[in-house]
Amino acid sequence: MQPREIILANIERRSPPRPGLTFDRGRIDDILSCSLSAHGFQQRRWIEGKREYYDDEWGNLWLRMVDGSKAGEIFKPAIEDWRQLDDIRVPDYTHPDCAAAMREAFSRPTDKFKLAFIGGWVFNDTRYLRKMEVYFADLALYPDELRRLHDIVAGVYERKIRLAAEAGAEGIFFCEDMGTQTGLLFSPRMFRHYFKDPYARLWGIAHELGMKVFEHSCGQNWAILPDLLDAGVDVFQLDQPTLYDMPALAELLRTRGAALWSPVDIQKIMPTGDRALIEASARQMVDLFEGGLICKNYGDLPGIGVAEAWDDWAYRAICERVGVMTHGHKDGNR
Repeated sequence: MQPREIILANIERRSPPRPGLTFDRGRIDDILSCSLSAHGFQQRRWIEGKREYYDDEWGNLWLRMVDGSKAGEIFKPAIEDWRQLDDIRVPDYTHPDCAAAMREAFSRPTDKFKLAFIGGWVFNDTRYLRKMEVYFADLALYPDELRRLHDIVAGVYERKIRLAAEAGAEGIFFCEDMGTQTGLLFSPRMFRHYFKDPYARLWGIAHELGMKVFEHSCGQNWAILPDLLDAGVDVFQLDQPTLYDMPALAELLRTRGAALWSPVDIQKIMPTGDRALIEASARQMVDLFEGGLICKNYGDLPGIGVAEAWDDWAYRAICERVGVMTHGHKDGNR
C-alpha cells in the first residue's frame, strides 16, 4: 500500500498492513500537511526582555517567554467587553488566495494523504477571544452573546473547510483543547447544549466534501468522546493517551470505527528519558490500537523537555514492532 492508502485503511479500519507514521527530521511521514492563510493578515512580533509578544488573526495579543513554549498564553483578548462584539473583525477567508499555498502543495504528484491544518476551532477560538477565565463565566452568564460569538467563529471555519476541499485536501485537522488531567473543562451537558449540534453541522459539511475529520484535544475528554464520534470525528489526535484507560479507549475506537493519531505520551512517558519505558510504551500503543492507529512525534520537543534521541527511541520501537525499516535514520544515543 502507498502512504495515502495506509492512512485511509487505518482511519476506516480496513486491515492496514501497518500503522500510519508521521514523523519529522527525515523519518517516515505518510501525511502531507498544509495550512490556509487569512487574507491580508501580517503577524506582529516583538521582544521585551525575556518576553515575546505577538498577535493572531483574530486580534488577540499573546505573550510567551523567549525560552519557553512556542505558543504562550493570551495577554489581551480581542473582546474584553461584549459591546465590542458588534465591531469584531473576523479573519478573511473569502479570497481564493487564502488557499494558494495549499493548492500548490496538494497539486504536486504525491502518494501521501493530504491533510489541511485549519487552525483552532469554535471553543478554542472563542475562549481566546474572551480569555479563558472570563469565557467560562460567559457559559453561565451570557448564553445569547456567546451563541452569537460561536456562530461568528463557526462561519469562519465553514469557509475554511470549503477552501480546503477546493484545494484538494482529503482531511481537515483542528485543535480543540477541552480537558484537564481528570476530566472536561465544562460539563458534558454544557458541551451538548452549546457545541454538539454546530460541530455536527460543520463536520457533516467536511464529510459531504469527501474529507476526513481529525480532532486534536489535550486533556481527558472521555465523557464526551461518544458525542464527538456521533458528531463526526474520524480521528482523535491525543498527545496524552495515558490520561485515559487505554484498553477502554482502544475498544471504543474499534467499536465505533474511528482511529487514534498519537505520539508516545508526552506527559508521563516521553519526558522521563527512560529508554526502556519509552520503548515499552511505544510497543504497547501499537499493540492496543492496531488496525486504527497513526503514530507521530510531538512537534515541540523543547517545550516538553524531551531530547531528540528520546524521540528516536520511540520511533525505532514503533517501526521495529511493525517490521518497518527506518531508512538509516540515526539514533542519537545508541
